[in-house]
Amino acid sequence: MKIKADKQVIESILINLQPFLEKKDASQITSHIYFEANSHGCTIKATDSEIGLQIVTDSLVIEHEGSFTANGKKLLDIIRILKEGDIVLEILENTLLVKQKHSKFKLPTFDANSFPTFPVIDEKPQIALDSLQLIKNLKKISPAIDTNNPKFELNGALINITETATDLVGTDTRRLAIASIPGTAGEELSLILPKKAILEIQKLFLDQITIYYDETTLIVTNDNYFFFTRLINGKFPDYQRIVPNTLKHQITLPKREMLDAIKMITTISHDIKISFRNDTILFNSLSSDNVEAKTEIELDTGLSETFEISLNSKYILDFLSQVDHDSFEIGFNEPTLPFMVKDDNFITIIMPIVA
Repeated sequence: MKIKADKQVIESILINLQPFLEKKDASQITSHIYFEANSHGCTIKATDSEIGLQIVTDSLVIEHEGSFTANGKKLLDIIRILKEGDIVLEILENTLLVKQKHSKFKLPTFDANSFPTFPVIDEKPQIALDSLQLIKNLKKISPAIDTNNPKFELNGALINITETATDLVGTDTRRLAIASIPGTAGEELSLILPKKAILEIQKLFLDQITIYYDETTLIVTNDNYFFFTRLINGKFPDYQRIVPNTLKHQITLPKREMLDAIKMITTISHDIKISFRNDTILFNSLSSDNVEAKTEIELDTGLSETFEISLNSKYILDFLSQVDHDSFEIGFNEPTLPFMVKDDNFITIIMPIVA
């Protein structure tokens, strides 16, 4: 096999495939990237068996058809240090040669026939969601998804499709984020998508996609990419029980002023106290050191008495980073109970800090 590629093209492809490689054990074929060149073009794959990506391109010049595997990280390292221009990849006696003018590198290969097979689309049902809305709303809840929770289901997002809406839900047990997409998307369905897969979907897909699924796998495709992920097997918490049925107080707040005030306090402490008064909102740092930060904004809250909540600023800053409008709503009942922040169909329930 022999192919010729422009450095920028092959480098971009290899960068996209890096998150899908086995990182800990270079002796595994899953640490390798798979190349196949034939009359239909060039297919390049990587998978750690949990998630995988296949890229189909006609941007590489195929001089001789065939297939090979090579260590994905080492191959990218080599490509990066070469100069701009064409690079030749050629298999010779089960060794990959990477050549450019007077430079030449050799990498060992594995049997390409041993590379893991990818799932197939055949007869899998589709999820009839607006894909751009799905990607946009997955981004909103991503910060709230846990990463190393012993309850595996909390390390992913729930996609809960009902007759009237699709809820995307993530939680790290200290907060719960829910983004709802109104409208029907077909039959009712609940899937738990790993956080790593969600982050890669956001990076790869910027236009319309097609989504397929079965009991264990989700597949996302467009003209150039074929992405798959194993689903998390587990029972997601009943998130609807956590959403307050009623709220004693609800206030509309200006996004920019709140964001600036909270960021000012976080120069001293990430834990903050917010005091809602009748005509002002006061922000204080919660720090054990003899250091203090304080600021306030003027706002008619409509409250007849002061209401104070203490919280980890990260949770509300993550929410504000995804707010689409100039204002948002906050609702609360008691200082020790979870409070809610809301922007249209996106809400976050946050546990306060209780002394």
